[in-house]
Amino acid sequence: MPGDESNPVKLSLPLEFQADVFRELQHEDALVLLARGLGLLRIVTNLLHYYDAAGNNLILLVGADERENGWIGESLAEHAAISNSPKARGLSLVNTDMMSVGTREKMYSQGGIFSITSRILIVDLLSGLLDPETVTGMVVLHAERIVATALEAFIVRIYRQKNKNGFLKAFSDNPEPFTTGFAPLATMMRNLFLRKPFLYPRFHVTVTKSLEGRRKAEVIELEVPMTDPMKEIQQAVMECVEVSIGELKKANTGLEMDDWNLDSALHKNFDTIVRRQLDPVWHRTSFRTRQIVRDLSLLRSILHSLLTYDSVSFNKYLDTVLAASSPPPGSTRWNQSPWLFLDAAHIIFNTAKRRVYTGKISGAEGAKSADGVPDSLHAVLEEQPKWALLAEILDEIERDSYFNPTSKDDSNGTILVMCGDEGTCRQLREYLQIMYAHSDQSNGAAEEHGDDEYKASASFMMRRKLRNYLAWKRDFSKVSASLFSENQKSINGSSDFRTQANKGRAPPNKRRRLRGGAAGAAAPSRTISGSVHVAGDKEAHIASLMEDLKPTEIEGHQKGEIAADPLDDKDDFYELYEMKELVLIHPYDGDMDEHILEEVRPRYVIMYEPDAAFIRRVEVYRSSHSDRNIRVYFMYYGGSVEEQRYLSAVRREKDAFTKLIRERGSMAITLNHAAHDGATDPESNFLRTVNTRIAGGGRLAATAAPPRVVIDVREFRSSLPSLLHARNMIVVPCMLTVGDYVLTPTLAIERKSVRDLISSLNNGRLYAQAETLTQHYRDPMLLIEFDAGKSFTLEPFADLSASTAGASALRDSDLQSKLVVLTLAFPRLRIVWSSSPFQTAEIFEELKRAQDEPDPIRAVQIGLQAGEDPEDMNRSAFSQVPQDMLRSVPGVSSGVFNKLMLEVGSIEQLANMEEEDLGELVGKEAARQIYRFFNRSVYED
Repeated sequence: MPGDESNPVKLSLPLEFQADVFRELQHEDALVLLARGLGLLRIVTNLLHYYDAAGNNLILLVGADERENGWIGESLAEHAAISNSPKARGLSLVNTDMMSVGTREKMYSQGGIFSITSRILIVDLLSGLLDPETVTGMVVLHAERIVATALEAFIVRIYRQKNKNGFLKAFSDNPEPFTTGFAPLATMMRNLFLRKPFLYPRFHVTVTKSLEGRRKAEVIELEVPMTDPMKEIQQAVMECVEVSIGELKKANTGLEMDDWNLDSALHKNFDTIVRRQLDPVWHRTSFRTRQIVRDLSLLRSILHSLLTYDSVSFNKYLDTVLAASSPPPGSTRWNQSPWLFLDAAHIIFNTAKRRVYTGKISGAEGAKSADGVPDSLHAVLEEQPKWALLAEILDEIERDSYFNPTSKDDSNGTILVMCGDEGTCRQLREYLQIMYAHSDQSNGAAEEHGDDEYKASASFMMRRKLRNYLAWKRDFSKVSASLFSENQKSINGSSDFRTQANKGRAPPNKRRRLRGGAAGAAAPSRTISGSVHVAGDKEAHIASLMEDLKPTEIEGHQKGEIAADPLDDKDDFYELYEMKELVLIHPYDGDMDEHILEEVRPRYVIMYEPDAAFIRRVEVYRSSHSDRNIRVYFMYYGGSVEEQRYLSAVRREKDAFTKLIRERGSMAITLNHAAHDGATDPESNFLRTVNTRIAGGGRLAATAAPPRVVIDVREFRSSLPSLLHARNMIVVPCMLTVGDYVLTPTLAIERKSVRDLISSLNNGRLYAQAETLTQHYRDPMLLIEFDAGKSFTLEPFADLSASTAGASALRDSDLQSKLVVLTLAFPRLRIVWSSSPFQTAEIFEELKRAQDEPDPIRAVQIGLQAGEDPEDMNRSAFSQVPQDMLRSVPGVSSGVFNKLMLEVGSIEQLANMEEEDLGELVGKEAARQIYRFFNRSVYED
């Protein structure tokens, strides 16, 4: 039992449900599923401290990202100081950049809590550097990622095969992935080798009791009405989304489309769901379908921008959208996005322009004007409705602080404003800094209406934004054509996009026209040919607005006052912020928000955008501290997609927990994991390896030893090693110079994904690899592996590098042609095609049947030059990032790479070497390319 009576372990679990979870995990292994925002990392850190304080434990933390490592490490240090635990070691990070093999081996022997990247941990477990039997226990974060092919599932399987007594705890606060597929919870439990799940949704009795007691946070809900133009744009975008989904359903009738509706389209993962369903037939989908898939994410982005961007920035964004979706003037391509042809698109672009400025200009009017500045143009500059409400809230808080200056609790007077992203934070910081700065026009209007001079307004900021926008717009036409070509590449995913008309210019009478260079300033209309074009703003139009928006005297005077302090005399005026007067603007940042609340201790929180997880974090914070009062202002646009998205997210999480509770009640539990973890009796192992193919006078062959595969350590980024181990093969990680997988003494395989295959053929690396394979092995093979769930064809990956019109007929077969050339150059090279890693594992099993086992030492030595030590090569295998960088340097072939790895200590040392010194190591030609790469000026073309 960690701790003793004289020096007990002090935990920080103030709420009842947190203590319940901890007590349950003390006694048995389980998967813990919490609702978002209920303090998952707090429970994890307390559990880790519980074992850390006892000392002499080796605990592995799997699946934590960099920020979570920082949180957990800091919390463990605080717990150790509070508990005064002399045996506590804290958290140790293990990654490729900091630790060698010897250092890791020494650290493992000393014990402690280690957060290890999955690729390093799996190699250490397989190579024997870390003995699983010495591990006290394992804590797995983000359990929703533990699918059958994940590296973390591989780690858990090895740990459980060799260590039956160590504990295993898994955590997740994302319940949705546990509800997709057949028996998803049971499958995930089987992958984790666990039997019992603990579910803690927000509606759990203990959670509700803990958060809704007497210490409940004060929440003020503020529904902000949208302006009429915002409502029109939102309605128009929703109509475009609905039509696009209908077109998508019509073009793909054979797919499961129950979730293809307007409600699902508002969520971020909708594109992923649609793309996953279309992936198996992606090569047969039309360009129109791919375009609609791309348009759905674009339309959802427009909806988000409508509610977060100011009116000028939103109109600027629509300019880029239209330029990227419409062909440039004179183009003969007929592939504009379908939604641009709708009347709703007319409303979107026209209304967005009316939010910024109104008025029209004709050439005649511009010519008649004496000064060239027509009077018919007026800047509207509509402000976001939430801005005024935010200013009112801050005024209310200021009055409240004035009339109630003495606080009777432990909270600071800090005002915490929470936003959705960094862009909104920058916008609000700018607004709050200059909301009382006015131009002379706005001051005059205020005096006419009798308002005081301190009324908040964004006119100063918006006029400056509009001036910058008009200056940007003049140069925008130069880049609008390239935006369209880049958009076409993203729609196709660099696949087989075929132009539907001849390249070159159409006859003059058929040429498509686009007036002006500014794409999104006016409403889309149709040309005679049916294409979409937008009436752009002429130079006189822009000049008139620029003249109207020239900085006034008041603005020029205020500009100097508002400008940032250059900090030239910061030493004379250095001081800490007074927390009572501080307004802190921060984006939502997941679990890190708990740190913000604990450190800032705000009395007022303004939620500028809704977030269900943060509301729960505030509830947990208030319930955990009885001496801290907190008031929350919850802002949202009424009747908007923002409100609908928030309510839908809460409903989806509740439905997910409901399904999990129902499945847990009828879930089949695996009582004996040994039945499928490879730890069967020797007789079963013997029978599994019996080969009954004795035709041709052969003899019955069998062995009790499981088959062995030597694998290059770089291959552990893929799922294939895990699948091979699941088929009861011994996986031996080594640093291989030749091949990726060695199955027999005479058979080596170079594995390529399709993307890697294309790049290897283009840069010639595959030819060098095929040459070394055929030189050192009797049976060299090239494995081309496709992704599971995607189309088993090369057609989507056709190489489109040829740019001449005459080569268009050969583009689709270009990749196949290169493969034919490869097989002609290396007749002994066999090509194996695999539709997925699962099929690859079956192929390897067949290839190894009744064959001799490979020698790992011999496999490592093959390809090394005289005098090179295999142990040195294996040690260098773990500095993976510098190796990947080195391979991408021009002139670095496989032989040059091995030489540089042995002779040069780092990338920095290589970059600083002279060309003559490099020539002595790798030869003159390679040295010339390497030296020019590192010494070329970035300003050269």
